Amino acid sequence: MSERAPAKINVCLFVGEAREADGRHELVSVMQAVDLADELRLKPATADAVDCPGVAGPNIVADAVAAFRARTGWGGPPVTIAVTKRIPIAAGMAGGSADAAATLRLLAREAGLGDVALLREIAAGIGADVAAQVLPGRYLATGAGEQVEALAPVWPGYSVLVLESDDALSTPAVYREFDRLALPRSPDDLAARLGEVRAATARRPGGLPPGLVVNDLAPAAISLLPAIEGVLAHVRDTGADHALVSGSGPTVLGLFADARAARTAAQALRRHHPRIVLTEPVAAAGTGG
Repeated sequence: MSERAPAKINVCLFVGEAREADGRHELVSVMQAVDLADELRLKPATADAVDCPGVAGPNIVADAVAAFRARTGWGGPPVTIAVTKRIPIAAGMAGGSADAAATLRLLAREAGLGDVALLREIAAGIGADVAAQVLPGRYLATGAGEQVEALAPVWPGYSVLVLESDDALSTPAVYREFDRLALPRSPDDLAARLGEVRAATARRPGGLPPGLVVNDLAPAAISLLPAIEGVLAHVRDTGADHALVSGSGPTVLGLFADARAARTAAQALRRHHPRIVLTEPVAAAGTGG
């Protein structure tokens, strides 16, 4: 069996203080799946294993297999999850979380389990972004990302330029820098941003208004890797409606309401930034978003 694992972008990412219980930061984010995706295959094996060329060390996919077995009691035969990576690694696009969520979908199909709520419960214990990837689409994420509410698909759509970096940023390192710079929003501030995002997504099924297309982690990512600022400037110069850091970076995104303008921008940017992907938002089948 095979499964696609779409990447996600944070159209907005407002970040509050770290929780005492688990150290994760409270956030408010509109997470949008895009059609840039890894490919996963489930194969029979003699022991549970992950085959993911290009990714060294422990893999979150193995965590997803172990968590699924532990939570559901499924005693099916051992499996290998083979991952073909297309989402940039350590790029702020939740590629690992997407793979973990796709693994849960694969195992649920193998086990004959159709309980999406249970998969989200398992996902929340694996990582903050995994729950929103269980059924890829457009979600409002709160808590530390584990509380997700489906939103209507974006209409009209937009095109997304993904500018991959030769450098890498560790998400924990970016959050540590975020805290060092004293950037977390107060609970009242975060609650106000949540109200604004809720009102905006209820009012208009299209993209968020410009004032809400914000990534609070961008200053921390730029502090650790100043070259990001130059890439953002290049994207702005092409006429992008929005240029922003993707998640914890260092990938940079350009959002374009006009698909033709996005294609023209991609051609111009490739002269200095050859690792560019042009992608589109996707909606989750059967979820309304």
